[in-house]
Amino acid sequence: MSFMKTILGGAAAAALTAGAALAEPAIIYDLGGKFDKSFNESAYTGAQRWADETGESFAEFEIQSDAQREQAIRRFAENGNNPIVMAGFSWATPLSEAAADYPDTTFVIIDGVVEADNVRSIVFSEHEGSYLVGMLAAMASETGTVGFVGGMDIPLIRKFGCGYAQGVKAVNEDATVIANMTGTTPAAWNDPVKGSELTLAQISQGADVVFAAAGGTGVGVLQTAADEDILSIGVDSNQNYLHPGEVLTSMTKRVDNMVYDAFTAGENVEPGFNVMGVANEGVGYAVDEFNEELLTEEMLAEVQAAADAIASGELTVHDYMSDESCPAVDF
Repeated sequence: MSFMKTILGGAAAAALTAGAALAEPAIIYDLGGKFDKSFNESAYTGAQRWADETGESFAEFEIQSDAQREQAIRRFAENGNNPIVMAGFSWATPLSEAAADYPDTTFVIIDGVVEADNVRSIVFSEHEGSYLVGMLAAMASETGTVGFVGGMDIPLIRKFGCGYAQGVKAVNEDATVIANMTGTTPAAWNDPVKGSELTLAQISQGADVVFAAAGGTGVGVLQTAADEDILSIGVDSNQNYLHPGEVLTSMTKRVDNMVYDAFTAGENVEPGFNVMGVANEGVGYAVDEFNEELLTEEMLAEVQAAADAIASGELTVHDYMSDESCPAVDF
């Protein structure tokens, strides 16, 4: 225990030790914390759903800095947790360093790829889901100008923005898409004040629908959009409930299902590579009692037709990460 305190600090060590039993699954959240109302919270929701259904427990840890990543992986592995799920692309490097040292432990990384015999890598076709909500944004916009607020400026977030812009342009080729990133460091995932400032700037340029793909920063985007009486679009988790009647839809990324499935499989998680898109319900758009009055039958019919075309392969959405270019927006 003294070694764990030295490496991770007392509180972190206690979090790792509490409830860590043999064959108990574990999840390690990314920066921003498990209650970011977005990506991390979706991961937590999947873990908690498994616990509620099975009556079993799981171990969890919220890192406070990048320096804790590899130590956290190793501590859980040494405690016998299996499988160990990591939410976020930033886990790829530390996992690639640690995985080989624990051949009897299965690791699952979401949003990253690590090639190892005991690792399952899960990535999402975020551009496909973003295309669909982009279509809805264009159909709902009265000004012909919509916005995108990304978190950390990395190819993955540009992938969201590029898909969104393509969906907007598919509905209205003359539409204007304003795209801004919150920052270039991990702090960009948890800066709602900056998210609010960017939203106000986009509104001043005519945007009346803003899509946030920014983790906890997006909370500021959605709040400001509601305060200024324009529409917003949530991300990862279904965020429609945060501002009923003000959130047009949410681009859902079913991180929760991936965690739930991994915990359900337990030690029998199959290593390999998995892509989740529209066709296998990995990404999509949210319709519920909080936004249904904002979406007409015509809007829903058009966006569902596009979803079906993507699923069948008839419609291909350009993936920014394929060549780091976007035909529909300048970042």
